[in-house]
Parts: sequence; structure tokens; C-alpha cells
Amino acid sequence: MNYRHAFHAGNHADVLKHLCIARILALLAKKDAPYAYLDSHAGVGLYDLLGDQASRTGEWREGIGRLWEQPALPEALMNYLQVVRALNADGRLRYYPGSPELARRLSRPQDRLHCNEKHPEDGALLKANMAEDRRVAVHRGDGWHVPRALLPTAEKRVLLLIDPPFEQLDELQRCVKALNDALGRMRQAIVVIWYPIKDERQLRSFYQALAASAAPKLLRAELMVHPADNALGLNGSGLAIANPPWGLEDSLRELLPWLAEQLAQSQATWRLDWLISEAEA
Repeated sequence: MNYRHAFHAGNHADVLKHLCIARILALLAKKDAPYAYLDSHAGVGLYDLLGDQASRTGEWREGIGRLWEQPALPEALMNYLQVVRALNADGRLRYYPGSPELARRLSRPQDRLHCNEKHPEDGALLKANMAEDRRVAVHRGDGWHVPRALLPTAEKRVLLLIDPPFEQLDELQRCVKALNDALGRMRQAIVVIWYPIKDERQLRSFYQALAASAAPKLLRAELMVHPADNALGLNGSGLAIANPPWGLEDSLRELLPWLAEQLAQSQATWRLDWLISEAEA
């Protein structure tokens, strides 16, 4: 396992993923009942955008860097950006929250977090970054085992993020299996799968498998900063969201066209649709 997320922290794919996680947590927080946040491939939790790894690629400049100086922002972005601003109180953008840090800062005293990272060095950094928060349990196992190892939780409400490094050819299929494993143990769980868009043809069987999954309902949200069939590499990214909370679809329908305009690198497009609708379920 060679993937290190620090090279890509804060890029356009992180922006999409993290604003969606932030919106889901905000919607969950409307009720007092506790929730559990689970992260299967968590990374280190906090990234230095001026550090060696992030500086080598500079991908954050075309992601969070474009939003940092925006004078007018959609309201649905604010809880996500408030976390980024709290990490950079001097007004200079340097630190960026990975999904564990974002969830930690947006969760409440009654909520619990389980963050898993297999990479030895990154797992140690994650444990150090989360050490002072007793609500957070850090695990160092295989991320694909998280649904079976940690579900069901004592909390009746759960958000599980599945965000693997996509170093292996079978990881899209493993995402669908992890989704089915999670819903088989806790049918009401909100499960978010992040996936890269590099070659749309490779995603067709993934979409079919998602549509045939055990999800009661499944929303697809995608943001492309280049045409989807471009040979440049990471043309965009997507989220498959099982059991999305009420209100999330409306938020994403507002945010996605705005993000496409702000983050476009050549020709940007977006998509928001249901792979499994409630009516079909």
C-alpha cells in the first residue's frame, strides 16, 4: 500500500467529498440522538498544504484554494468552510482537514467516531492527531473489514465513509461488497462511497452493481472538472450515497452547478441522480 493522501489533500475531489460529509453531519445534528461516524480508509486526519507532499503537486490550489478567497459562498458550504477557517485562524490557508478531522470537529459530545487507517505511518499519525479526543477510536486494520468489524453500533444512526486508495483493480467491486456488508448489518446506515472518475467506461459495471445493491435508496453525485473521457487522469470524482438524509439532495442540487463553475479546469460538468429511488425500492 503506497498511496499517501497528503499529495492530493484539498483538491477538487476532497472538496466534493468533504462538503457532502459536512452536510450529512449537519442534517444528522438536527436531532439530539447520537450518531456514529465510521471511516474505513481515514488517512492522517490533518494535512499541511505547504508541506513537502502537498507542495509537490499543488492540487489544493485548484480545489480549496479557489474557494478560500471567495467573497460570497452558498450557505450549504458554511459548516465545511468553518472547519477549514478554524484551522487557519490567521487567515492564511495552510492546514486542511481530512475526513476524520472534519467529522471530529463537526460532531457533538454524544457522538462517537471510529477511524481506520492501515498504512503504518499514516495510522500512527492519525492516532497522534486524535489522541486528545476520547470520542474517537483509531483502528489500524484492513479498511475492508470495517463494516463487519464495527457494525452494528450502539448508536441507531451511522454514517460510514468508504474511501479507498484505488490502487488495486478490484476496488470498485470491493466498495459494493462493503456497501452490502454494511447494509446487511445495519440497513438504515448512511453509506458514502467516494470514487475517482478517470475513464467513464470503467465505471459502467460499477454503476450496474450499485443499482443492484442492497441499498434501500442510492443517490449518485458527480463533479467533473475535465470531460469525463479525457486522458489527463483524475477528471472528476463521484459519491454514491446510500440512505441519504432528507435535505441532502436539495443541498447538492444547489452546490454542484456552483462548484462546477468555480472548480472547472477545462470543461466542467456535474450529475445528480438516483441509482435506486425510493419508489424502486
